[in-house]
Amino acid sequence: MVLTDTRPARRDLRAPRAVAGLAGLGAAFPATRGQRELWDGFFAEHYEHRKKPRAIWLRCGVDQRHGVADPFTEDVRRWSTQQRMERFAVDALPLGVDAIERSLADAGLGADDVDHLCVVTCTGYGTPGLDIRLADELGMRADVQRTHIGHMGCYAAIPGLATVADAAAARDRVSVMLCLELTSLHIQPPTDDPQQVVAHALFSDAAVAATVVPDAGGFEVLDIAARTDPATAPMMTWDVTDLGFKMGLSTKVPEVLDRHVEGVVDELLEAHGFDRSEVAGWAVHPGGPRIVDVVGDRLGLDRAQLDASRTVLREHGNCSSATVLLVLDELRRTTPMPPGAPVIAMAFGPGLTLYAALLRAR
Repeated sequence: MVLTDTRPARRDLRAPRAVAGLAGLGAAFPATRGQRELWDGFFAEHYEHRKKPRAIWLRCGVDQRHGVADPFTEDVRRWSTQQRMERFAVDALPLGVDAIERSLADAGLGADDVDHLCVVTCTGYGTPGLDIRLADELGMRADVQRTHIGHMGCYAAIPGLATVADAAAARDRVSVMLCLELTSLHIQPPTDDPQQVVAHALFSDAAVAATVVPDAGGFEVLDIAARTDPATAPMMTWDVTDLGFKMGLSTKVPEVLDRHVEGVVDELLEAHGFDRSEVAGWAVHPGGPRIVDVVGDRLGLDRAQLDASRTVLREHGNCSSATVLLVLDELRRTTPMPPGAPVIAMAFGPGLTLYAALLRAR
């Protein structure tokens, strides 16, 4: 008997196809506080003036951060999850509207041009959701399609980008993705857990929107790759508790990324006929300074190639899913990118998961 190979043929990634372009970016932030100011005025007492938390706080690569919940004026540490979600509903809407309007203006479009709205967040929920309220507030059409991506964590912007790029390329949809995170609503009660010290030292609030349109834009979205290592899942967690959401963050996370980042990046590039030497820009999610260093060492990048990541960490902190879009925005303002050059965006989060996007400058 002759056996027939029934497996689908591997698609030709170099064949002509419809493309999606990232045509606009826009960011909005709540009030800013300096890192040292936050330590001296609130977190020093929170951690009983211990030396180790102070060292972590002041050496994590962050100079300033943003928060809708200002610990100088309100203490949310004992708030219930319900109280935090109610507050999310109040503060998320104006920030999201601002970011989306900026992104659409950057792309030369208006709210009535949008066919698909995707909202990404892991820090707040409610129904009717933020996506519905944003569409109404912005005056989007009644037939706008909506997608909500929730609780994926810091890497969620990349699968979100895949979702809106697919809609643009396959169905000719003008799409907007909003990554909105209000981590300041999830400050936890005092604890000796060093993971909580790191989380409180790094995380910040932001709303960043990306407008993706068919066959146009500043970055063509070529491909997406992912790698999840379930055996290391407990190393990064984001648990729902009665007192908001609680971060778990092992110091071994950079070691896991070190094992996987090279393979994911080379897989993306080689499938499209590129190699690392041709990459014009690296938008690496700065989960912390050590993560940026590990990625740079593993990929053979010099310090200047990761300046955008360190700048975003220093000026904005880790804004969860919104952060990699901030890095991409910083890159396009500061780094010359010849048309046709590849750009890599990557982010990391619970799972333990690494997501990367291959973009091409246009």
